[in-house]
Amino acid sequence: MQNAWDVGLTRKVEKQIKALPESIRIKTKALMDDLLEKGYMQPSWPGFSTLSRINMTFHCHIKNGKPTYVACWQVINKQSKKIEVYYVGTHENAPY
Repeated sequence: MQNAWDVGLTRKVEKQIKALPESIRIKTKALMDDLLEKGYMQPSWPGFSTLSRINMTFHCHIKNGKPTYVACWQVINKQSKKIEVYYVGTHENAPY
C-alpha cells in the first residue's frame, strides 16, 4: 500500500528522536505512521491543535504528564501531500 502523504523529518528532529526514551520513540513512530496514512489532521491524538492556519503548522501530545512530550509539524505542500516534522521533545522546549 502506498502512503497517502510524504512525511519528512528535519535533521534536528532526527537527532531529537534518538535522544528520547524508548517509550516515547515508539509513540512517535505511531504518530509518524498516522501522518503517513491520514495526513496532517490528527484529531485522535491528545492535545491536537492548529498552531498557525497561515503557516499550516500543527502539534499534538505524544505523552501527557510530567514531562509532557509533543510533536510539531508543518504542511509543506498540500497539493503534493508533503509534511515536515520540525520538533519532537518536551513541551517546555517546544517552539511555540
